[in-house]
Amino acid sequence: MGISERKQREKEAIRNKILETAYQIFLEKGYDGTSIRTISDAIEYSPATIYLYFKDKNDIFIQLQNKAFDLLYEKLEATKTIVQPFERLLAVGKVYLNFAFDNPQYYDLMFIDNAHLQAFKDESTAWKRGHQLYKTIEEIVEACLIAKQIKGEDYKVVAFVFWSYIHGQCALLIRKRLNTNDKQTLKYLISNSFDFVTKLLKAE
Repeated sequence: MGISERKQREKEAIRNKILETAYQIFLEKGYDGTSIRTISDAIEYSPATIYLYFKDKNDIFIQLQNKAFDLLYEKLEATKTIVQPFERLLAVGKVYLNFAFDNPQYYDLMFIDNAHLQAFKDESTAWKRGHQLYKTIEEIVEACLIAKQIKGEDYKVVAFVFWSYIHGQCALLIRKRLNTNDKQTLKYLISNSFDFVTKLLKAE
């Protein structure tokens, strides 16, 4: 390995360490309670070192959110090959639910915590990737209606109902608003309620 390659790997390692440390602090102290100073103290680097890798706290938060969206996009990739619209809608819904169950802190960072609205200075770009995902659901639902595979008339209304159900269930899970914390029970409730709701949605 050459000197330049080694330096690049060292830089990447430091950058990842900053992100991992910041992630934990955001979870513990929230967006407002996190600063470059608190991150630098925890990681035992000077604030100046962190500024070599990130513009500010907002930049760090956005990078963390993008990392979480990348992971979800990666898991959704396999659903693109599903030809039948309704089957694809089911697959996308299951990916969302499983992602929230397996990565509750990431999901919170992406969809529930309002910190992203503070992090984005330009309102037109705030939560852009989340809106892109919602647009994908709208497109799949529209294809389902065209193929007469689900009930409903307006794809925007049906997509909103589907998204609201998925997101609401995930929020209840992540915020621990359910009357059990047993993982097997939660998985049973999530899986079977999803089957119940999607059967109601399916055209006869």
